[in-house]
Amino acid sequence: MPIETLTFGCRLNAYETEVMKRRAEEAGLGALEDGAVLVNTCAVTGEAVRQARQAIRRARRENPDARIIVSGCAAQTDPEAFAVMDEVDLVLGNEEKLASHSYRQWPDFGANQFEKVRVNDIMSIRETASHMVQSVEGHTRAFVQVQNGCDHRCTFCIIPFGRGNSRSVPTGEVVEQIRELAANGYREVVLTGVDTTSWGADLPGQPKLGYLVEAVLKHVPEIERLRLSSIDSIEVDPVLMEIIASEQRFMPHLHLSLQHGDNLILKRMKRRHSREEAIEFCQRARAVRPDIVFGADLMAGFPTETEEHFEQTLDLVDRCGLTFLHVFPFSPRAGTPAALMPQLDRGLINQRARRLRAKGKAVLRKHLESMHGKGADVLMEKGGIGRTRQFTGVRVSDGLEVAAGSFVQVVIDGHDGKFLTARRDRDACGKPARAA
Repeated sequence: MPIETLTFGCRLNAYETEVMKRRAEEAGLGALEDGAVLVNTCAVTGEAVRQARQAIRRARRENPDARIIVSGCAAQTDPEAFAVMDEVDLVLGNEEKLASHSYRQWPDFGANQFEKVRVNDIMSIRETASHMVQSVEGHTRAFVQVQNGCDHRCTFCIIPFGRGNSRSVPTGEVVEQIRELAANGYREVVLTGVDTTSWGADLPGQPKLGYLVEAVLKHVPEIERLRLSSIDSIEVDPVLMEIIASEQRFMPHLHLSLQHGDNLILKRMKRRHSREEAIEFCQRARAVRPDIVFGADLMAGFPTETEEHFEQTLDLVDRCGLTFLHVFPFSPRAGTPAALMPQLDRGLINQRARRLRAKGKAVLRKHLESMHGKGADVLMEKGGIGRTRQFTGVRVSDGLEVAAGSFVQVVIDGHDGKFLTARRDRDACGKPARAA
């Protein structure tokens, strides 16, 4: 039976799920008569962990005799919580899940929970191997891991304890993987990591991320679109800023890890940027690349947050000109300093998160309305949906006739509050695409 996968969390997890599946197939799990289910978990919030546990129970009901293997950040930081689940056969750490031999080491059925666990000390890992992935199932864009782990210790974040310290994939290995993906038909690549802008700090000469992006664009000219996953704006180096300004194959969309709009809360979060620095970066990037669009991670309800602090976050959305908001209600994670700080009422946290999401809907609508009547070059996905250069979703009225992974030029004729709606621009056939 084919191996099933369930992925939670970030783009890096989506990439690693493909690696896990291939390693499990190498170990022979694809030949199991009753099948196997790989669950790649996330530990960012308590809700993410709850959803993973719920999915594991559902997977067991639907696959009563399958082998269920749980990994990911939640399994790394709290393996016993999954080992005690009767539905789980094996728990693998974030390093172990990427090795084929891990899938050959089965505990005896009926073994106690500790014999199910294959999780080592993630802080002992010093290198990130390049795991070659020739395709990414279900995606028309490919994710390429260039970095793993994090050396910073934000007071709310458990992820460094799930991923370990920062490790970089050498430039040559990244370039070679992207070449293979391009040869297999991928036209867009996303460079991803846990703390992507820290890439290079552990490599000889300590190169910056801009050096890697420049190398990819130079040595893989057949890749037509290059993107970055979430970045810390404070770490954007001069070479990367020049690429943002001048390189048309580098997409005008950046997702920023901002978290909050008030300096006192940012300090208590142990973030490395100030409110003013976040605003200045967005203004500077927009000045050199006027068509750029920003997304951001923002948190509501951090311990000690007052109404005035929260309103600073609402105001930051406008001051930075954000378009795509990823809103987190604060969730205390055991083992982090923020979990020991004075907590806000859960109802208040959720109410502020709803207000921040409402703000997100408003700024997205404003962006969608600004696109009316414009032309766009869209990379098609499934079901007539594609993405513009700014990563805005587009429903193409006759897009079902266009193969996923193809580019189509369209004219925007409206929106539904979440996606742009468009028709194909038949007059543009053979002409250069218009920027949008």
